[in-house]
Formats: sequence, structure tokens, C-alpha cells
Amino acid sequence: MRKQKKWSIAAIIIITIAIGLFSFQSTMFSQKEERIVALGDSLTFGVGDQSGNGYVENLDQWLDEHHERKVTVDNYAIPDQQTDGMLGQMNEAAVLKSIEKADYILLFIGTNDVIKSNGGDLTEIRKDQIAKGEKDYEKNLKKIMDTVREENPDAPILFLGLYSPYPDHEKINTIINNWNENSRKLIDGYDNVHYIKTKDLFEEKSRKHFSDALHLNEQGYERLTKRILDEYDF
Repeated sequence: MRKQKKWSIAAIIIITIAIGLFSFQSTMFSQKEERIVALGDSLTFGVGDQSGNGYVENLDQWLDEHHERKVTVDNYAIPDQQTDGMLGQMNEAAVLKSIEKADYILLFIGTNDVIKSNGGDLTEIRKDQIAKGEKDYEKNLKKIMDTVREENPDAPILFLGLYSPYPDHEKINTIINNWNENSRKLIDGYDNVHYIKTKDLFEEKSRKHFSDALHLNEQGYERLTKRILDEYDF
């Protein structure tokens, strides 16, 4: 009887320890941070949003409210940046380390490539220069995607398509459509990349969504955030 009692006590101790370890591991897992890495230009930086948020901070706040895990955001967006500048960031140790640890990667780039390839504005369309700019854009984008996937093969990449800063301008719309179509074809060659369309969100130019000729305002960024949440299930 004593031997049996000892075995019963030992079994209870073992089970108690096992439950404790399971609870500890579950707690540690639930407390693990989720990391978002954002790469882009002034639109990802949030220029024009008087609240100081932009769509990246909006997304961070939404995840904080709806996820058990704490969310950390590394926003490496640089105003006025083009793909060649982002490609340069792929040589920075801090950026590469963040990409490696990322749970989600946001990538929104190309507007400045379009504008600067045309000479710095879009008042007069220069087809040859735009065509050359598009080739450079695609070449840079491929190198960026290769680097991101080399550092992090698994994290979902949310790739935002471009919207037109002049939605009533037929030629500019055609250019934006072409760049979006070609970049979408390029990213289709990579696993776990989700293309998020933005062009249809801002088919009308108004102060309701824009802070200036190019950048969104608080309502515009909120609209963009909603599109991301509608298109990707976090």
C-alpha cells in the first residue's frame, strides 16, 4: 500500500509539473511579439496624415487591439525614395536583421520612380523616359524581392500597387496600370506574396482623401488601411 501510495504521489507530481510547463510554454508563445517590417517611400512614412499615423501605424494599432501578441513595427520608409534607394537599404545590417525576424512585410514603392523617370513631374508625358524608368524599376524590384526572400523565405509580403495621383488624366492612368500589371507579374514568381490593389480607392481627386497633389490625408490613409485588412486576413 505504501509503495502504491508513493507511485500515486509521484504521478501527481509529474502531472503537475507537466501542466505547469505546458502553461508556461503557452504563455511564452502567446507573449511572443509579432514584427511588421515596412519598406517604402513617403506614403509608407505617412506624409500628409496630420494625426501622425499613416497606414502603417493604423495597422499597428488595429493589430494591437485584435491580436493577443504584442506588435512591433520597424518602418524603414524614406520620403522621396525610389527603388534604387530601397535597394541600397538591402545592404544595411539593421534592415536585413529586421526582415529576417519579420512576421509580415509591407512593400509599397514605385510612385517616385514614375515621377522622376519622367523628369520630376507628370505635366508632360515623356514615353521613352517612362519606359526606361519602368525597366529600371522592375530590375530593382526583382533584386529587392530576391533579397527579402533570401533573408526571410516564409513571412507574407503585402505588396501594395500604385494609385494614380491624377486619376482624371488618361495617359497617367495608362502608365500606372502598366506599371501595376508588370510588377504584379514579377511578384507572382515569389511564394506568399499578396498583391493589394489601391488604384480603385482614389479614382476621384478630392480633399476628402488627399492632403496635396500626391499624398493622402488621415481619411485617405484610413481608407488604405481598411483595404489591407479587407484583402489580407491577419
